Amino acid sequence: MIIPVRCFSCGKPVAHLWAEYKRKVAEGKEPKKVLDELGIERYCCRALFLGQTDILELVNKFKKY
Repeated sequence: MIIPVRCFSCGKPVAHLWAEYKRKVAEGKEPKKVLDELGIERYCCRALFLGQTDILELVNKFKKY
């Protein structure tokens, strides 16, 4: 739901790159090229970005009772 602050496997800080990644992919750039531009080289960090689904807006529609 929300990108973690650090990579689960290696501990590299990645949360500050999420907004830039999301913006560039929305513009139509290839995710592989965006990850290369941002300097994300480790496969664990790349998998974290590629596997992330942004469903926070969907979850916020439901109210707690």
